[in-house]
This record gives sequence, structure tokens and C-alpha cells, in this order.
Amino acid sequence: MTLANKTLFITGATRGIGKAIGLRAARDGANVVVIGKTDRPHRVLPGTIHTAAAEIEAAGGNALPLATDIRDDEQVAAAVARTVEHFGGIDILVNNASAISLTQTVATPMKRFDLMHQVNARGTFACSRACLPHLEQSENPHILTLSPPLDMEPNWFGAHLAYTMAKYGMSLVTLGLSAEYRGKVGVNSLWPRTAIDTAALRVLKFVDSGQARTPAIMADAAHAILIRDATVETGQFHIDEDVLRATGVVDFAPYAVDASKPLQLDLFVRP
Repeated sequence: MTLANKTLFITGATRGIGKAIGLRAARDGANVVVIGKTDRPHRVLPGTIHTAAAEIEAAGGNALPLATDIRDDEQVAAAVARTVEHFGGIDILVNNASAISLTQTVATPMKRFDLMHQVNARGTFACSRACLPHLEQSENPHILTLSPPLDMEPNWFGAHLAYTMAKYGMSLVTLGLSAEYRGKVGVNSLWPRTAIDTAALRVLKFVDSGQARTPAIMADAAHAILIRDATVETGQFHIDEDVLRATGVVDFAPYAVDASKPLQLDLFVRP
């Protein structure tokens, strides 16, 4: 099974994991809608929606870059409408866009709190809500959200309460929609076991990027989920490594940024 001719609506697809998922789908010949805010070169972050689209097309897919702020309902609705007009429908929604601030309570400005909740929880809900009517018309529709398992371990809240609340908000969308659309749309979450070398990791520097894996592992795991039967594959909080082990992968060294260094577990993952 492949994602050939499937249309993927991917938020935060300009770089990192979102782009990697788009590139993996493109190798199958998929249509990829690149949703992001970076329409022009950023002073710090690499790439734009246009450079990502060019890479996706070079990999064998069809790309549609759409500058969209998922905090804005009208922009989300317009992006969904443009996608349907251009590709004829939507088969898969990947909720990847996320804002992060690993700060404790007093050190978290309310503006940053609002940003994380607007992008993470609200943005995931808004994009899912807008895409669902079109997903229901697909033969094998999926929503895949890049969010962690719902683990009520107090440490995750004490370390960075605002971020955990916002990130778990994304996971709650998975929990709720998987029940609401069971048998109609496959709704799952995916999270990495180890840190992933992304622009956010490099900017925040909370771990040495040499102790991380490349976004390719998340892309391969996402692909493995998205080709499954959506009427059966739903309501799961997957870990990338576990997904790939189930497909027969035993050697994860190729995914390491630096195989000579020990890997760092990601947030929300127990040893």
C-alpha cells in the first residue's frame, strides 16, 4: 500500500517533521499541501513554504504551498477550500504545527501561554473541524496529530506546565475525535521516543542535536500508520520506534544524527 494520489494537508510543513512527512508521501506520488506561515525567508528559521513545496515536487509529489496562520479560522477555511478546489478533496490531515516554550509558570508570559494554546490545541481542533467534512468523503481518511501519550505523570506538568497543557490539548483532540468518528475516520497521535533534530531543538538548545534522530524516523512511522485501514487504526498514541519495529525495522542507527553519541529521550517518554 502507498499514498499515491492521496492528498495530505500538513500543518507546519515548511521544515522539520512536517516537511519530512510530506517528502515521504511525495516519494509515493502523493499530493501535499504545505501549510505554514513562512512565505518569505525567515531571519532565523530555514526555508519557506515555497522551498518545501519545491523539494516535495522534486521527490515525486505534487505540492500546493499555502501561507496560513492556523490560529485564524478564516485562513484555515480558505486553505481547506483551496485544497479541495486544487486537488479535489482531502484524504489525510497531519496536525504538526506547534509552538513551544519549556518555561515554568512564573517565567511564562501570558502572551506565550496564549500562543501555545492557540497554535497547539485550538489550531489542531480548528484544522480537524475544517477538514472532517472532506475526510469523510475519502476512501481511507486519517487524522494524524504529532502529540504525546496522555500520561498524567506530575513531573511533565511541574517542569513546563503551560507547554504540557497545550501539547496535551492536541492529544485530547485525538482522544475525542477517535471516539466521535470511530469507523469513519482514523484518528491517531504519533510521538518520538528520542529527541528529533529540528529547527526548534537547535534554537532552544535543550539537548545536543547529536543525541537526536533525524525527522526521517517520524516520517517513516507516519507513513506506516497512514497506509493502514482507517476503520481499524484509530484512537492510538503511537511512539515512532514501536511503529517501525512492528513493520520489521530492527536497525535504527541510520536515523541517528551522530551514531557515536547516546540518544536523548524526548519529553513525555518514560525510560
